[in-house]
Formats: sequence, structure tokens, C-alpha cells
Amino acid sequence: MARYKQYCPVARASEILADRWTPLIVRELLAGSRHFNEIERGLPGISRSLLAARLRHLERNGVVERRVGARPAAVEYVLTPAGEELRAVLEHFGAWGVRWAFQEPRADELDPALLLWKVHQRIRRAALPDRRTTVEFDFTGRNARRLWLVMDRRDISVCLKPPGFPSDLVVRADLLLFYRVWLGALDWSAAVRSGGLSVEGPGALVRALPGYFLWSPMSKFVRGQNRNAISPRNRRGGAT
Repeated sequence: MARYKQYCPVARASEILADRWTPLIVRELLAGSRHFNEIERGLPGISRSLLAARLRHLERNGVVERRVGARPAAVEYVLTPAGEELRAVLEHFGAWGVRWAFQEPRADELDPALLLWKVHQRIRRAALPDRRTTVEFDFTGRNARRLWLVMDRRDISVCLKPPGFPSDLVVRADLLLFYRVWLGALDWSAAVRSGGLSVEGPGALVRALPGYFLWSPMSKFVRGQNRNAISPRNRRGGAT
């Protein structure tokens, strides 16, 4: 890792956190991922060797603790108190990104599998029914794909193939529109009224579905912009 050879807190912190992928690895750990494969799934495009190197770097610098169980698959990566303190840092970093860098999405940023993975990290488990609920997502538009979210109060999983039992609900949505809902640029009811989002299934479950989602941690900042498209060219003024 790069050393700046400057006796400065910003330089020292940058030596630990400013390498490519490192802030996103911390983001995944803060979102609740503990196992190597879980962290990797939230970071499409990273190589396994680079992820392993970054985790070792964070461990050496006291940000991550590696806990080894009886089986190799039981290895967990857990944030230390120093790592947990980065939650506020990344929140401010994301808020800055919303205000100054969050423009229209690039085509390669619309990933339905990654989107549903992020959704599964933010489920209000206490609100779920007391039985398994399977939601089929039929995403349309660019990068159209069908995926399944299987939820109960003990476990939430994302299936890239049919899970083998019927769907309780079917969500049909334009992928870009659902990204906007997830990020707080458009609320659920407005998306339904637009015709770009619909849910099929028992009425009570249809009405309850949006209440299961906690939405993106960045949604409060996106909503604060009070606009769907955010462009730094149209922005003036100080920080939020």
C-alpha cells in the first residue's frame, strides 16, 4: 500500500483507507456482510486475490478482526471499534457524493443482481410475516432480468434462479425506476402511479411489501435534494 511519508492524520488515514475498493469493502462490512463470499458478492468486479489482500491490510491496521471458526467457511471478518467508527465517515462521504457527484447512472452501473443484494441487506425483519415469503422481481429495460428474494425472520436470501417454490408476490419494474425508488429519488407510491412499478399477489401482502424495505442508507440524502436527477452543474451553495 502507498505511503505518503507525511506526518499528518489525513495522510495516515489515507494510507489505510484510500486505496481502490477499500471504502466499498468497509461499506459491505458495515452493511452486515461477514463472510468472504458475502463481501465479494456485494463488490462485482473485484478479484478474489485483491479482496483478500485488502482484508489483510485492514486487519493489520486494526480496522477488521478476522475470526476463525472450526471450518474454513466459518471464517468471519468483523469490524473493530475503529472500523465501526467509519460508519459516520462513509455516511458523510456518501452525502457529499449525493450533493456533488451523483449524476445520471452509467449503463454499466445498472446491475439487477447487485441491486437486489443491496435490498436484501436492508430488510425490516420484524415486519415480515411469520412464514417464508418469496418475492419474484421481473426487472425490465436495460439489463432486464428475473431474480427472487426469499425472506423469513431468520434468513434473507437472493436467488439468481427459481428457488423451487411458488412466488408469493411478483414485482414488475423498470430497473432504472427501481434504482430511483431504492435510492430515495422516487417514493414507492409515485412509482406505482407512474405505471413503471406493479406488484401482483394477495392484497394484504401487496400493501405490506414496501414496509419490509429499509431502503438505501443514502436515501435520506437523496430525498433531501428534492429532485430525481442530481447534477453538480446546477448546484450552488454550501454543504448540507
